[in-house]
Amino acid sequence: MPRRFTPKVVTANDLLLGDVVWQTADNSWTRNISEAEYLDDEDTANARLSQAESQQSVIVGAYLADAKLGDNGPEPTHFREEFRVSGPSTYANAQQAEASNV
Repeated sequence: MPRRFTPKVVTANDLLLGDVVWQTADNSWTRNISEAEYLDDEDTANARLSQAESQQSVIVGAYLADAKLGDNGPEPTHFREEFRVSGPSTYANAQQAEASNV
């Protein structure tokens, strides 16, 4: 029996910078998941993923990530996406870096 569809967002990595990005309703990319397009229909989600995959000059590795609708927009539901939301941790100006650590 196929799994029941759950809401999604389209996510990928910026081709040049490697930053995590999310697809918005106007087909642009944002580094803020709360600005991502919330997809609660499977056919629409698959169509948006196909559209994202055609943007190989901008992004790489597009996929559908589970999401829930929070007070400020989409939020991750899986620990992998929660980790990706916090941004890279491999350089001093990373989103997780605190002033005391730099």
